Amino acid sequence: MSRQMADPAFHADQTARAFTAPHIAPINAFVDSIRDRDGRGWVPYVPPHHGGIDARVISILRDPGPATQLGVGSGFISVENDDPTAERMAHLFDRYGIPVRTVLPRNAYPWYIDAAPSARQSKAGAGVLVELLELTPEVEVVLLQGRDAEKAWRRTVSLQPHLADRFSIHATIHPGRQALFHPDPEERRRRVAHQERAFEEVSEQLAR
Repeated sequence: MSRQMADPAFHADQTARAFTAPHIAPINAFVDSIRDRDGRGWVPYVPPHHGGIDARVISILRDPGPATQLGVGSGFISVENDDPTAERMAHLFDRYGIPVRTVLPRNAYPWYIDAAPSARQSKAGAGVLVELLELTPEVEVVLLQGRDAEKAWRRTVSLQPHLADRFSIHATIHPGRQALFHPDPEERRRRVAHQERAFEEVSEQLAR
């Protein structure tokens, strides 16, 4: 497995344009504004091959993984990161004709902890998501991948109830391998089918 972020030339290009590309520069300026907020620590940037302020889909996972870390990974949230979760998402976006340039990837808890966020952390993440949505007026679809993403979205709506009616919401399993750790093959197939259907629904929504 080798994704584009493992290519030094691709990574250098994404880094060079992360603060100059008009669609993504405001998002990464926002990332800078929340880094170490309340002492919470580091937040990865979003590369310009993804959507930014003109994204139509916001894709929410739990928290940044090791592949987003500088020195260890790319320093970005990206479906081109060199890890299985990113590869699975890239495959699904491609299979269902969802251009990654229309997708803004985010995390329920945007700061790096590499663990499930606590209730207090999830609440802090929800507040940040409210701020982010103010920067992305073109978003019409929210793709929630995993239970922590769903919890974070419920907290976000509790902060701003009007958001419940603004978007088309699609929830499914986390794209990481752990979501399929189940002894029953039929249950694993059911989860994969549910995941694929969620991406198909996002594609259908964007085509309307």
